[in-house]
Amino acid sequence: MSQLSKASMNIIIRLHIQKNLVSFSDIAKVIGETGGDIIGIDVISTGKTQTIRDITITVKNQQHGQLVMDSISVLEGAKVISVSDRTFLLHIGGKIEITPKNPIKNRDDLSRVYTPGVAQVCHAIADEPVKAHSLTIKRNTVAVISDGTAVLGLGDIGPLAAMPVMEGKAMLFKQMAGVDAFPICLDTKDPEEIIRITKAIAPAFGGINLEDISSPRCFEIEERLKQELDIPVFHDDQHGTAVVLLAGLYNALKLTGKKIESIKVVLNGVGAAGTACAKMLVAAGVRNIIGVDRAGAIHRNETYDNPNWTTFANITNPDNISGSLSDCLIGADVFIGVSAPGILNVSHLKMMAADPIVFALANPDPEINPDLAEPYVRVMATGRSDYPNQINNVLCFPGIFRGALDCRASEINEEMKIATAKAIADVVSNDELSETYIVPSVFNQKVVEKVREAVVKAAYETGVARKDLLKDENSKEFITS
Repeated sequence: MSQLSKASMNIIIRLHIQKNLVSFSDIAKVIGETGGDIIGIDVISTGKTQTIRDITITVKNQQHGQLVMDSISVLEGAKVISVSDRTFLLHIGGKIEITPKNPIKNRDDLSRVYTPGVAQVCHAIADEPVKAHSLTIKRNTVAVISDGTAVLGLGDIGPLAAMPVMEGKAMLFKQMAGVDAFPICLDTKDPEEIIRITKAIAPAFGGINLEDISSPRCFEIEERLKQELDIPVFHDDQHGTAVVLLAGLYNALKLTGKKIESIKVVLNGVGAAGTACAKMLVAAGVRNIIGVDRAGAIHRNETYDNPNWTTFANITNPDNISGSLSDCLIGADVFIGVSAPGILNVSHLKMMAADPIVFALANPDPEINPDLAEPYVRVMATGRSDYPNQINNVLCFPGIFRGALDCRASEINEEMKIATAKAIADVVSNDELSETYIVPSVFNQKVVEKVREAVVKAAYETGVARKDLLKDENSKEFITS
């Protein structure tokens, strides 16, 4: 597969330079010859014989940055003191913090937020536990829980290394939807222990966002927690991807004029995300989905050791087709990839029906290079931010939890997820809709509010919303004991 990456990074090299041995122009020449681009120079200190400077350089990636640094290091009189980049600097000390909503200015304030005044609030909640939703952070707080076993494209890197991702997730919750979220990375891979710990900490939270837990363990963990907790539990790697995918499909089908109930969909990668996508598409009205994994097409004539594949076979592949990806793609209207780079090629695209729709969502490198696929597809979407039509979970989870918390939903059901997909799709107006714009930007401020409205409506219609529409939880009547 050809090189995909269009991304770059900036590194900051702090250099001790002995002026009598090396000039700055010598250093700049070496940086240019190794492909680096100097975008900033800051003098930290200087004297007659030496100077210390911070040089900000754009490089392609970490390996390229190391090459630039090594090339400078061999120059006599140039000593690298330290190297950093903006990404690492952003993470120093973590990316989130907790601050009080009201400052404690005097003894009276202290007596109200803590002892003795807080006791009457505790009594009120003990008498009526439902008041925890109005008198504590529970009403607006989500736990982001991971065991670090399936982190982005990095795999099983453990709970400590997963923390930066979960912190980032918490930042997105807050900035996008005003939801307070806290990262909780568990040092266990035992599903029973994860379930037990999550249940034990649930009283402090209004919802649970499961993140980066490997398949098939994630299915059991989510299902059990949904059954045993009375707050929403949402595995974003499964359902977030599925919801945004469906939103993109709704709009792609508008462009092709095809009906959702008549299309043939081939889905490559029957793991957590793939299974959730299939279930979502079936719920939305797709009748013909064929799942393909390493063993070929998943069908009902085969006995699988993976119980997830057995379940998958029972809800898909109505014609019980067997064979390879190539066999399945003949006449397909839609390809969905949640698998690995390079799985799809131009020959595959030529087998598909007219106006093929391709969602190549493997990260960081999709199943086919979008530039290679462009002449042969009507609509192309990936999981990358440097190509059009990014299928990004950020379009889903902030708004869906905002809505679920606001109506105090007991769960996030299929109707709420389909409503979310339709809301996301509808943010793209008919005038805006095009082959390169089937889903809105993650920074589109309309997304969270439209999703929130759709989720709340669906929650009340399906009977899972528990907040009385006629009662304001901020009212004096509600919160006094």
